[in-house]
Amino acid sequence: NLEFGLKLENKTFEEIKRVVIKIGTSTIVNNSGVINYLCLEKLAAVVSNLHTQGKEVVIVTSGAIGVGSSKFKLQQKPRKLAEKQAMASIGQGLLIHLYENIFSKYNIVVGQMLFTREDLEDKVRHHNTCNTFNALFEYNVIPIVNENDTVAVEEIVYGDNDTLSAVVSVLIKADLLIMLSDTDGLYSGDFRKDKNSRKISYVKVIDDEIESYACGVGSSFGTGGMKTKISAAKLATAKGIAVAIIKGDE
Repeated sequence: NLEFGLKLENKTFEEIKRVVIKIGTSTIVNNSGVINYLCLEKLAAVVSNLHTQGKEVVIVTSGAIGVGSSKFKLQQKPRKLAEKQAMASIGQGLLIHLYENIFSKYNIVVGQMLFTREDLEDKVRHHNTCNTFNALFEYNVIPIVNENDTVAVEEIVYGDNDTLSAVVSVLIKADLLIMLSDTDGLYSGDFRKDKNSRKISYVKVIDDEIESYACGVGSSFGTGGMKTKISAAKLATAKGIAVAIIKGDE
């Protein structure tokens, strides 16, 4: 697992209070377009444990298009914008229902929050969003955050919510951002093609060399990749938030 460390250098994991977990499409839907229920069940158990410890957890989830596509047994994500938005419209309801079901087993209530970029950049909406998060935390609710892909044209091709997870982390002053991926961290090259590439377990500073290691999308349904994750980590760590990239199915 890859760690970008700042704030956690002076804190143990037990001492942190607020955690954002970003779940990519590749963790929710496998390459054949089938929902990975086992992985989500395991994730719910882990998050429930964090919740029991008194930590405030936010889940930033991708997967609306992937889940919508799985409903029609599509083997890959649609390419046309209208089709992507249609699949997102179908999949978003299914996705939140999926989270409701897996967390209800632990008596945890979830709340859906759908954003466009304007919601987080406009000052009034920004303030109202902060208030909503704080109110949900007071009720011990886990916010399930996603980009509103049915209307946010620019976000569908933007980066699979990696940047959104960093923006949310900064917004709520999180201690830690965890991004779940289909890879187990950052490598010095494309490990799928280069057997000599080495794994980089800890990044102190995100410089040009680190950014040059990023490769592209690994999943037929995902839209992000290590490049967008490093960009998100750069945004979060600039505000003192520690970041970890972890293999989603582990």
